[in-house]
Amino acid sequence: MGAYGSYVVETFVTLVAVCGLAFVVLYGAKRMGLGRASGPIALVGQLPLDARRAIYLVRVGKQVLVVGAAEGGFTKLGETSVDDLGPLDEPSAAPLSFAAVLAKARGATKAADAATSAAPPMRAEAASQNDDGAS
Repeated sequence: MGAYGSYVVETFVTLVAVCGLAFVVLYGAKRMGLGRASGPIALVGQLPLDARRAIYLVRVGKQVLVVGAAEGGFTKLGETSVDDLGPLDEPSAAPLSFAAVLAKARGATKAADAATSAAPPMRAEAASQNDDGAS
């Protein structure tokens, strides 16, 4: 075997050794519990909208945040309390649907949005033109 052949064999053996070491380190980290969530935060639910967008329910203490995730990052859509979700730990109880929880969370912000973005009233002549269909 020439110099080129020994170089290829040495490179292949090094690659196998590095892959084996990475596997052992990652397996050991998983067994030790590294990278798992800890503390008063938990993912309660998720709703994938498409390949790059999703809505998440994240419990932080006694609050549940409704968070949207997209290409641009995360956006807080609303919040609710843990009590509004119902029992989370009981598998026998039927949990609220994700849409119902999202509607509750958005309900609190809709009232504030409606107060700030109220449309100006239509004038009487514009309303009568819309009713007749003429412009």
